[in-house]
Amino acid sequence: MPGPGSDPALQQTIAYPGRAPGAEPDPAGDGARASLGALRAEVAKAVVGQDAVVTGLVIALLCRGHVLLEGVPGVAKTLLVRTMAAALSMDFKRVQFTPDLMPGDVTGSLVYDAKTAEFEFHEGPVFTNLLLADEINRTPPKTQAALLEAMEERQVSVEGAARKLPDPFIVAATQNPIEYEGTYQLPEAQLDRFLLKLSVPLPSREQEIAVLERHALGFDPRDLSHVKAVTSAEDLAVGRAAVARVHVGPEVLGYVVDIARATRQSPSLRMGVSPRGATALLGAARAWAWLSGRGYVTPDDIKALVLPALRHRIQLRPEAELEGATPDGVLDGILTAVPVPR
Repeated sequence: MPGPGSDPALQQTIAYPGRAPGAEPDPAGDGARASLGALRAEVAKAVVGQDAVVTGLVIALLCRGHVLLEGVPGVAKTLLVRTMAAALSMDFKRVQFTPDLMPGDVTGSLVYDAKTAEFEFHEGPVFTNLLLADEINRTPPKTQAALLEAMEERQVSVEGAARKLPDPFIVAATQNPIEYEGTYQLPEAQLDRFLLKLSVPLPSREQEIAVLERHALGFDPRDLSHVKAVTSAEDLAVGRAAVARVHVGPEVLGYVVDIARATRQSPSLRMGVSPRGATALLGAARAWAWLSGRGYVTPDDIKALVLPALRHRIQLRPEAELEGATPDGVLDGILTAVPVPR
């Protein structure tokens, strides 16, 4: 069973089957789907459970999106991203965000070379395929904003010169939901750049026993040499092309719009979902449909992605917070109220 705060809908169909019955043959797409499906087993060598989070990261990769991982300390957020990078055979860098971190420490900066008497650009850790922004809310807004251009435009501008980032490039940022001392809340503009916000739950009793058994047998979370690369950037490119061919019917488009408009009219919210949020929900649902072996999106695909795609794009009214409302609870209520197309 998924733990508290997890995304149970993403737990249901994460076996990544082959083509749905009646679908047109697509050997390349089936191979890419199988290799992405193998990520689950490979990540499980280092991380117990968290299948829903792994699925969310795969969806983000297929959509060229970024992910915000939220969970209490000690639930393997950092280990999960490091293991994903090893299984993806991609360049990986980690930045520990601290109050004294400067923008140039992330993006890179011009450095004077005394030998040539010229300034040379030294790339920062953002020049990678998978960037782990650890505890992103511990750094000041100026440094948080340094990631905005990289996340949206996939480039870095220094002294007026734009430098392209590698492809693929995604940011996996972590934050602690319970400790606010010494932190800086992410601005709405930056939160909106994250495709998904995934809750990393505490493990169940059985999963926690499995974690302790591994450590008793000598498991070292710093040693990932046993994790193999099971997919590549080529598989991702094939998967992205296949996702772009997933059909979306007019009734499903209308369903997405109705959900987004309902958030703007909710009495519990002071800010609802923007068109960018509706687009993110649709894109994530198309990737989820393809991973499920279908070439079309159903209303159930939309439902499965509503919480991770929209929970960070809405703002509760103060009075609703005082009454105990939560973003997930409000979205669940909206899903119940909005008619589902047949």
